[in-house]
Amino acid sequence: MVNKLESKVAIITGASSGIGKATAIALAAEGAKVVIAARRVERLEELAKHITDNGGKALLVVADITDETQVKNIVQKAKAEYGQIDILVNNAGVSFPGRIENADPSNWRKMIDINVLALMYTTYTVLPIFKAQKSGHIVNISSVAGRIARAGMSAYNVTKWGVNAFSEALRQEVYQDNIRVTIIEPGLVETEIDHHITDILAKQEIEARRKAITPLQSEDIASAIVYAVTQPQHVNVNEILIRPTLQDR
Repeated sequence: MVNKLESKVAIITGASSGIGKATAIALAAEGAKVVIAARRVERLEELAKHITDNGGKALLVVADITDETQVKNIVQKAKAEYGQIDILVNNAGVSFPGRIENADPSNWRKMIDINVLALMYTTYTVLPIFKAQKSGHIVNISSVAGRIARAGMSAYNVTKWGVNAFSEALRQEVYQDNIRVTIIEPGLVETEIDHHITDILAKQEIEARRKAITPLQSEDIASAIVYAVTQPQHVNVNEILIRPTLQDR
């Protein structure tokens, strides 16, 4: 079996669960050395053990990526351990849906800090390495909410539209350095992201949607990421929108 990512090094944020965890496992299975970053050390230890037990290589870094200093630490440790960085998967994210009139504005700040600013910090920090190498691939996890506004999702829409805009502007800035940028836009996925919802009505709406359709699994999104990062160097898959078959929009 050919390992398509042999000798590559990938950083994955939000790797302790869901899409991040599945992506780390999938990239490691393709031969990549993975640097897994998140706040929950026990989850990271379990994931690192799973990867190494299956013949892969994993470096765990406990970090809060809303802190620029901790972001720099992730990148420095990755470079010191493996000598290079080839792929950055900006996966960490939170969602606090709910109508504006019922909102807790502190949740808006959390979404902007994690979904947008932290993604920008990690990108900014790896960019000099990618430019020096004249290669690199940045994968930003957005959402169908980055394309379609929906009542009760306005603040989350803001963050994911921001991710899409940032990603396309970034692509235009770095393509001549042989750096690729991909946006992955999942629809409804069965992950822990909804566990943090504080708005009761919003939670009930999402639970009803989950019962009406078969949501995507984290592994489905990880497969899309593997597809994007294993294309020939001259191919830049800019955008993948992936919904459950029965999701309307």
